[in-house]
Amino acid sequence: MLAAAREAATSLSDTMRRDFAVVVPAFNEAPVAADLVRELRAAFERYGLGGEVLVVDDGSTDGTAAAVVEEAAGWPALRVLHHRRNLGKTEAMLTAATATERTYLVLFDADLQHRPDEIPRFLAKLQEGWDIVTGRKVGAYDKRGVSSVYNRLSRRIFKVPVSDLNSMKAFRREILDGLFLRHDWHRFFVVLAHNRGYRATEIDIELLPRRAGEPKFSGRFRIVIGVMDLLSVWFLIQFSKKPLLLFGASGIAVGALGFLVGLVAVYLRFIHPLLGFTPYVPPMGYRPILTLVMLMETVGFLLVGFGLVSEQVAQVRHELEDLRRKSR
Repeated sequence: MLAAAREAATSLSDTMRRDFAVVVPAFNEAPVAADLVRELRAAFERYGLGGEVLVVDDGSTDGTAAAVVEEAAGWPALRVLHHRRNLGKTEAMLTAATATERTYLVLFDADLQHRPDEIPRFLAKLQEGWDIVTGRKVGAYDKRGVSSVYNRLSRRIFKVPVSDLNSMKAFRREILDGLFLRHDWHRFFVVLAHNRGYRATEIDIELLPRRAGEPKFSGRFRIVIGVMDLLSVWFLIQFSKKPLLLFGASGIAVGALGFLVGLVAVYLRFIHPLLGFTPYVPPMGYRPILTLVMLMETVGFLLVGFGLVSEQVAQVRHELEDLRRKSR
């Protein structure tokens, strides 16, 4: 690993060595805060890196920020940014992005489950021309089963060219300017960026055991949240530009089915006896069928109407995005 990092570091241009920021979201990581700063500082010195380190104290209550500041004394490359309360990893990433002018960002977890020596490898890959570089975790992983299912679903649904969406990553800061990331959507950052045309690749990185503290993303409820977020992102990508395709098509289908049910009811009630057949009367009469037809036609009409309204919302959204691009 060290040999690969040294080789990558030697290939870095002077600009790349300086024009990056390591973003470290930290929530209640006081037990490892000193080790975090010490190892990051050692890696910067070992590989001749001149970027900056932005530690985002995400509303910690255990003195994480104080421990970081104490250990970083005399190292001007490190800054601590603060959230008054715990907002989440997505918000921490966005806070750091607005606080730096560097071209590239390296997202690094505060729990030291990855080595700071990985940083030159990510920078070297970015230097090849990639917009995003993600890490593919190698090593024992408590949540490997859930994570693998989630990553496989994401890769199949979104067609992203990487196999691990929630790991250490490096990317161009400008990508965040064109994305709107909701809470916990850092997991879909690569998906949304790839959908915008940015090029992504991955490298293998070693996953180390957590030294102290508790995982911040665990529990069965997190699975439910992840699935709901995945569906939300899928809907955003597939239908945010043309919502009428979903709601209009669904409404027309429901309305057409209701019309067919109505035709069958009319045939059985009036035409069937005229043709000399024995009159057919449903067990509960024709009123439930009539109610079903009315319900389906109403739902179909509402879906089409909702689709038309959604088209207007989508038009306003695209106009705002266009204005934002032109105002930069």
